Amino acid sequence: MTHDFRLRLYAHRGASARAPENSLAAFEIALADGANALELDVHRTADGHFVVAHDPDGARTAGCDERIAEVVLDEIRRWVTGGESVPTLTEFLLAFPDTPISVDLKPNDPAAVEPLLDVLSAHNGEDRVTIASFHDRLVWRARRLGWKGRTALTRGEVAALRFAPLPLARSLIRGHAAQIPMRSGPIRLDRRAFLDRCRVLGIRADYWVVNDPEEARALLAAGATGLMSDDPALLAPVFREFE
Repeated sequence: MTHDFRLRLYAHRGASARAPENSLAAFEIALADGANALELDVHRTADGHFVVAHDPDGARTAGCDERIAEVVLDEIRRWVTGGESVPTLTEFLLAFPDTPISVDLKPNDPAAVEPLLDVLSAHNGEDRVTIASFHDRLVWRARRLGWKGRTALTRGEVAALRFAPLPLARSLIRGHAAQIPMRSGPIRLDRRAFLDRCRVLGIRADYWVVNDPEEARALLAAGATGLMSDDPALLAPVFREFE
């Protein structure tokens, strides 16, 4: 797979500062505001459908305590978040058929990986989707199952990228994009030396969550390839400076 260093302004859960997070409206607003990529989270329902949602339940966003994994899709369709219903992943993919996407699989459920790959592959996913998860074993499982699209680095791969000698890091890393904060505890991940290592190894460096234009400008000047923002309209003018 060829290296991809095109600049991407990701809408983090859509334009979540302006519309209900992970709603179709939030994603539509984000693209209109200048985002050129979308980041979303998915959970699987009790009857096997993937829905676009960050939390494992609807308490925070919809006032419903039910857990997504324990209810069927018809129940979740009754949830309302800021006037919007919870979309399925399939509905999302149909609504945005050509947009680069990062899909974060939230539950630590290895059995969900293969059906997720099936849904993504049915909608041109291998050409435009980066699969991510905070659970390293899910990312590794996607790779073992033959996913031909891009994957985010696991936490172990990020550690190798930051600390290992370049030849060792090259042998350990199988992912394509470091989706990272600017720092992890005392460890800085936003220095030019780290970003230079990413370039040498062919790894994207996409930072979350960035909402400050000056912070965005500094990251792009140092060599970041992407930023994930709750309000892409704030960062779009900065991205235009680097086009």
